[in-house]
Amino acid sequence: MKLLRNVLVLFLAIYLMPALASAGYWYIKDRPQSWREANWKSAGILPKAGETPQATIHIFSAATGGMKGAVASHAWIVTKEANAATYNRYDKVGWGTPVRKNGYAPDAYWYSNTPRVVVSVSGDEAARLIPKIEKAIAAYPYSKPGGYRIWPGPNSNTFVAHVLRSVPELGVVLPPDAVGRDYLPEGRLFAVDPDGKDVHATLYGLLGVSAGLRSGIELHVMGLVAGVDLARPAIKIPAIGRIGI
Repeated sequence: MKLLRNVLVLFLAIYLMPALASAGYWYIKDRPQSWREANWKSAGILPKAGETPQATIHIFSAATGGMKGAVASHAWIVTKEANAATYNRYDKVGWGTPVRKNGYAPDAYWYSNTPRVVVSVSGDEAARLIPKIEKAIAAYPYSKPGGYRIWPGPNSNTFVAHVLRSVPELGVVLPPDAVGRDYLPEGRLFAVDPDGKDVHATLYGLLGVSAGLRSGIELHVMGLVAGVDLARPAIKIPAIGRIGI
């Protein structure tokens, strides 16, 4: 009983309390009440494509809409070939054909929330990785209508996390509030990244662990992530995000 009580206290302190605190702040925050009221225009983060001749890759993340935004974010991928006049943006959404290309401006607000840059790559390295990203997108197994489930996945973050695991040279994992990122495609319970630097074990995104040079040490409970990043010192707090130390 003592062990069970201690586990419950740890769960409340590490997972539930941050989520409740974030929900309380989100509830009183001024935010759009529906997608019709939200700002979906460019946030002005990226320069015009024609102004940057080199190839570029950007992974973005932004808090999502409604009360979900208190604990969850939405991620997407932006690429641009060398000397291209336009960017290409790839999202997974919950309606129609799930994987959308150029459905929004590459750096658009998401439900009026400002995008965060998860990682950016440019130049020769970006040119080398773009074909790998496109191959991973084409191989994503939930790209047809019906291939979306908001929780625990597969959702928008499952899609981007699949690409990041398939192209480990990008060197990052999605932030802790990217609920759905730990759902492994095709119902797998275990995965090792192609370069062997990260390992993942999960019970369909509901309970799991990740460990390695990119993930650090993470424990996933019901889509919420807590952990420690040792390579780039930080703690990962459910619903709050990553805080450098």
